[in-house]
Amino acid sequence: MSRIGRLPVNAVPSGVDVAIDGHRVTVTGPRGELTRELHPDMNVSREDGNLVVTRPTEQKHHKQLHGLTRTLVSNMVIGVTTGYRKGLEITGVGYRAALVGRKLQLNLGYSHPVEIEPPVGITFELENPTRVAVVGIDKELVGQMAARVRSTRKPEPYKGKGVKYAGERIRRKAGKAGKIGGKK
Repeated sequence: MSRIGRLPVNAVPSGVDVAIDGHRVTVTGPRGELTRELHPDMNVSREDGNLVVTRPTEQKHHKQLHGLTRTLVSNMVIGVTTGYRKGLEITGVGYRAALVGRKLQLNLGYSHPVEIEPPVGITFELENPTRVAVVGIDKELVGQMAARVRSTRKPEPYKGKGVKYAGERIRRKAGKAGKIGGKK
């Protein structure tokens, strides 16, 4: 079983304020503010500049929540200090992305362009027309938006055309084998 829950969230950086109000944790930093309601059984406290998560019993359910809670608090601290970024690559002839205001416009071989409106706290960045980055302070929301962009046209296994995560490997299939003999 994982021992992640026992690790403290080390040295909360200067400029980051952590407010613990019962089971609600609010983390404020240079990039913004995140608030999360944690499970009522878990206890988050501040000790020597570190955040420590404790569990009430050794039950399996509490052990699972312990690691989860610690990771969620850690992700909040990292999000307000450095933020999160998820890269996407677009592959295919004529497939490209463009920013129209805040919206991401994707031309992916459909009869119409697909527009995606980012929620509050998320921005899209274009390195070039075939590389898109989803940027934000909430790790969960960044991953969800990246998955939503990818789902507009998932990469297909024959030519690899579509939207994939940066660094994702697509398992390729062999195409149809040509007829060797045949009817005359």
